[in-house]
Amino acid sequence: MAEYGIKPARGWFAVGAEGISKPMNYGAIMRTAHAFGASFMFTIGAHHRVREVQFADTSKTDQSVPCFSYETLGDLTLPQGTQLVGVELTADSIDLPTFRHPRMAAYVLGREKGSLSEEMQAACDFIVKIPTRFCVNVGYATAITLYDRTLVMGGWPDRPVKPGGAELGDPNEWKRPGRPDANA
Repeated sequence: MAEYGIKPARGWFAVGAEGISKPMNYGAIMRTAHAFGASFMFTIGAHHRVREVQFADTSKTDQSVPCFSYETLGDLTLPQGTQLVGVELTADSIDLPTFRHPRMAAYVLGREKGSLSEEMQAACDFIVKIPTRFCVNVGYATAITLYDRTLVMGGWPDRPVKPGGAELGDPNEWKRPGRPDANA
């Protein structure tokens, strides 16, 4: 993972969706979670169409990451010590940029046309919101949340004070493989 810029972090995370109904959206969630290194995936009360996800997830996540399907919240089982983090735009949610991610977290996102159920929200240890004017697509919400986790948990240094990248010596030592030289 480090060869592409992802630094391994302590702990682990999972990503789930409650009441998801569109295969393309769940495919985007799966691909994003896989790319960021999720330990497992889960759905709760997913529509039967989500089984068509193999057409939407081009990274074939289900061949690399365990994927669990639960009918109800009561069926959900998470490893001991896991903190459930809901991602939902509500008035009393914690703004994502101010949130300290748990070391062992299971992030759960809501359905496309609605919110996390009241039962799910009550089950969450934390509910975070992405500070936007209105809800974004559930796939984008997954990417933003996991990017934030990577920044917070991945051991990245503070950003430089002036615009541009960190000066870490020879740029050839820290640029990502396959990326054109920014100085060319």
